[in-house]
Amino acid sequence: MSLSMKTSDGDVEHYRMFINGEFRDSVSGETIDVESPTTEEVLYTVPKGNEQDAVLALETAQAAQKAWAAAPAVERGNILAKFADLIRENRERLAKILVREMGKTYSLALGEVDVSADFINFPAQAARRLEGDILPSDLPNEHIMIHKVPYGVTVGIAAWNFPLALTCRKIGPALTTGNVMVVKPPSVTPVAVLALGELAQQAGIPPGVLNLVTGGGSTMGEELVTNKITRLVTMTGSTPTGQEIFRKAAERLTAVRLELGGKAPFILLADGDVDKAVEAAVVSRHLNSGQVCTCPERFYIHDAVYDEFLEKYSAAVSKLKIGDPMDESTDIGPKVNAHETNELEKVVNAAVEAGAKVVVGGKRPEGKQFEKGHWYEPTILTECTHEMSVMRDEVFGVVSPIMRVGSYEEALELANDSDFGLAAFLFTHDMRLIQRAVLELEFGEIYVNRPMGEQRQGFHNGHKLSGTGGEDGKYGMDNYLEKKTMYVNFSQ
Repeated sequence: MSLSMKTSDGDVEHYRMFINGEFRDSVSGETIDVESPTTEEVLYTVPKGNEQDAVLALETAQAAQKAWAAAPAVERGNILAKFADLIRENRERLAKILVREMGKTYSLALGEVDVSADFINFPAQAARRLEGDILPSDLPNEHIMIHKVPYGVTVGIAAWNFPLALTCRKIGPALTTGNVMVVKPPSVTPVAVLALGELAQQAGIPPGVLNLVTGGGSTMGEELVTNKITRLVTMTGSTPTGQEIFRKAAERLTAVRLELGGKAPFILLADGDVDKAVEAAVVSRHLNSGQVCTCPERFYIHDAVYDEFLEKYSAAVSKLKIGDPMDESTDIGPKVNAHETNELEKVVNAAVEAGAKVVVGGKRPEGKQFEKGHWYEPTILTECTHEMSVMRDEVFGVVSPIMRVGSYEEALELANDSDFGLAAFLFTHDMRLIQRAVLELEFGEIYVNRPMGEQRQGFHNGHKLSGTGGEDGKYGMDNYLEKKTMYVNFSQ
């Protein structure tokens, strides 16, 4: 079977799962519709896999793991580097799928494909640098050698906002370190991930080493997490889903790596560069229609620069264009689905009812082009209080609630008074405060005087309810390796 085919409706394309190096439908034959966030039309169908499909993928991976781990690391790295090259070669095709199924702008989709390739290539190039330790023993003629070895069969579960990038972020280090992986992309945006199957074949990834499956979380997802074959689960998504995975995996003490929700504070102090802060806020809050876990979600602006920031930020946000994500002039595309749009509307309405003032936006856009699809205007709220849900709960959309603060200490206290600890933003030229923030801001990723955007050699790591484990760089790679200690005595 091929990766995809046209259904009886000529405008709808059916994509298949990728198991054991082959494309296949679900055992049940059932499918899931994938709709366009822009037009609400069904664009694709994918298999609705169940527990049987999950077991097949896991068993296939298990059968392939030993040979893959036995291959020299440099060979694994070379295969994955070729895989990354093929992702780049298919840049436009993959980007257009992302636009159609997720609604992000085409320029951002192209960027996601580039990042996806880099998420594969960066660990692949580090294949020769998988290091253990040799320690002195307390006994004569003995060495203590700590080896780092793959877990075996790993499961990757990706979120819908950056499905391709988040999938590749897991595939790269997992496969480089000698693990095999079963990936379950989100049902709402699964197609670009399934398209990787063809490229995996072309790159020479052996059958069973990488498997791509689709299905429900309560059926296929639960089987993948709880099956005894699975040794490690890495998941990016919401905090409630991550907590449920953690509970399910605890039964067998399966290793878990979670990158979860955020509520990033954006702190601008009196000496901060207002123009630079405005530029960073506009990009960071509105990228991907605000559907990014590291987006600034609550703004703490010092009294001394509050009026200037609000005036400039409001003017910049008011100029952002909502519309067709394939149009080069579009800044903000649709939300991913009706549920997400409704939740955004609810949280804004609740804030207004509690006393917040709408300065920009605050509603769904009007006009013929917005009659279909899932749209919401970029919104700025002032006169917010720290108790409002818009300041405390994750808001996955283009809403900026703003509060005044009188000092770094006040901003710090408000920023840390949160269950989340993924990302934070700080704008100041006071190096004493920046150094204090290293110790005092309770977040895994802090952007100082710049917009968001983690790099491959860094470490993407959440504190508190924002996750456990972390990804990227040498520390992220280490999360896919277990340690095995060998006491080697060579006495006569």
